Amino acid sequence: MIFAEIPVSETEGALLAHSIRLPTASFKKGRRLSADDVTTLIEAGRTTVIVARLEPGDIGENDAATRVAAAAQGPHLDRAVAFTGRCNLLAEATGLLIVDRERLDRINLLDEAVTIATLPPYDLVEPRQMAATVKIIPFAVADSVLARCEAIAQESGPLIRVAAFRPRPVGLVQTRLPGVKESVLDKTVGTMNARLAALGCGALAAERRCDHEVMALAAEIDSLRSGGTALLLLLGASAITDRRDVIPAAIERAGGTVEHFGMPVDPGNLLLLARIGTMDVLGVPGSTRSPKLSGVDWVLRRLLADIPVTGQDIMRMGVGGLLKEIPTRPQPRAGTERGRAEALRSPRVAAILLAAGRSSRMGAANKLLTEIDGTAMVARAVEAALASQADPVVVVTGHDSQRVRTAIGNAAEGRPVTIVHNSDYAAGISTSLRRGLAALGPEADGALICLADMPRVTATVMDRLIAAFEPAEGRAICVPVWSGKRGNPVLWSRRFFPEMSALAGDVGARHLIGEHGDLVREVAMTDDAVLLDVDTPEALAAMKRPA
Repeated sequence: MIFAEIPVSETEGALLAHSIRLPTASFKKGRRLSADDVTTLIEAGRTTVIVARLEPGDIGENDAATRVAAAAQGPHLDRAVAFTGRCNLLAEATGLLIVDRERLDRINLLDEAVTIATLPPYDLVEPRQMAATVKIIPFAVADSVLARCEAIAQESGPLIRVAAFRPRPVGLVQTRLPGVKESVLDKTVGTMNARLAALGCGALAAERRCDHEVMALAAEIDSLRSGGTALLLLLGASAITDRRDVIPAAIERAGGTVEHFGMPVDPGNLLLLARIGTMDVLGVPGSTRSPKLSGVDWVLRRLLADIPVTGQDIMRMGVGGLLKEIPTRPQPRAGTERGRAEALRSPRVAAILLAAGRSSRMGAANKLLTEIDGTAMVARAVEAALASQADPVVVVTGHDSQRVRTAIGNAAEGRPVTIVHNSDYAAGISTSLRRGLAALGPEADGALICLADMPRVTATVMDRLIAAFEPAEGRAICVPVWSGKRGNPVLWSRRFFPEMSALAGDVGARHLIGEHGDLVREVAMTDDAVLLDVDTPEALAAMKRPA
């Protein structure tokens, strides 16, 4: 790759190395300079600019990031669209992140141009949460470097994967001593049910209580095992203090084997790991009665994700195992990990399809029902939105709503589409925009505002905008661009919803783009689909005309 400051007149087709702000235009870093861009720079008085130009054998940053991410991607991971040299891997299921650290290190040590970052191994992940990211540092990477990265990533099983939790019957036995309150045991059941529900396992399949003595506990263990319990938790009225104590003795009496006692995690030190046939058994300490994170959670999660746990595994949990509440390290409360997952996940983007207009410039025909390549225009728009990463998809109807609904139903074919009616559609597009935003729930971080009369806009266009969208990094408004011209759809951060909902008349939110230029990210497109809407019979005829 050539990286140099060269005369502006020689830069057509090169990638701009640094953003440039001119009196009449603003060019972002990474922009591929067109002939018109070169003219604009010269007219603005620029004589040289710093650019990058790919050479034979170089692979552009987005394609390179996609290749590495695809090679690293294992089960239950989704690959986002690459943008600015970054390709994220997102969890598709609730489970634990599994990473082959040795191979990951080899890739990161291979060449400074290629980097992979992940969450810590065995971290709890949820759907749509970012689990890993591939970032290409320069604008391009040699194909030979990528080939070596791919070979390492694929040489022995998945490099990065999510081990999804598998629901199974979990039982709990609590022992009693004189003075133990039933209310304490009842509360423990609620806490344990919440813990299991967060791991996709539902409530306890069985819960028993008995005296804190070997024979009584052994009988309960044997009963639950014969009843189909796959994982058994034993919580004593008194903590386990030795391998010969009541709980380990009862396990052995029931035909089991104690595999390990103790762990270098606090709280959770007094955990016991055992097996009886195919049933996993955990003797859990009193700290498990609290919803706070403990070493029991670390082991329980692995077992529910079908990851075998040995004594050696537990003995290696000491690094990071200090979970105890102390002044300099507040205890993670219930929901803390979920909050961290919220912070790391990709933004959730909804699609709002505006399909309420009267098609007044089209004459008597409703343009949205006009077929293009055998499909009604509004149906094409719905299909594109459903095929994209946007969720949910909301369609706002108005004029001729019943026929439009029918066309939408044919396109959706049972897939989830929310249809809302705007009875005030004649008052202008702002009323439809307001109605669509009101239909979104609090989980939507942004909304892709789509026009139903742009039949060439595809799911790929929408996904490129979604890939660029990251409000936390200042990319709060994503606008598609073709040949220097801005088009539709536009992706808006939730922060703008109040201003958009306050609009009146037949105006959209375009003026907000000018007012918040520092939050706008232009996203280059591969064709002019984002500029072509169908407003007149002539435009429709041109759209139908064979290429």
